[in-house]
Amino acid sequence: MEYEEAKKMIVDGLTKKMKTKTKFYFNDLAKIIDLKPREAKKLINQMIQDGTLEYWSSGSTSLYGLKGAGKQAHAEHED
Repeated sequence: MEYEEAKKMIVDGLTKKMKTKTKFYFNDLAKIIDLKPREAKKLINQMIQDGTLEYWSSGSTSLYGLKGAGKQAHAEHED
C-alpha cells in the first residue's frame, strides 16, 4: 500500500468517527488500512512525522489522533 493511499484512508476513517471520539488505538488505525501491525507501524509513524497524526500517551495507554483534534489539544493550546 502506498503512503498517500493509507494517509487518505486513515484521515477519512478518523474524520467519520470524530463525532464520538478523537483518539484511537494503534490497532484501530491498522484495521482502517487493513494491514498487519508491522506494516501499519511504518505508515503511521510517517504520518506522525509529517504532522498528519499525533501521538498521545497517558503512560499506560498510547493513542493516536488527527493533529489538533480533541479536547486535549485545545486544553494544551496546541496548534
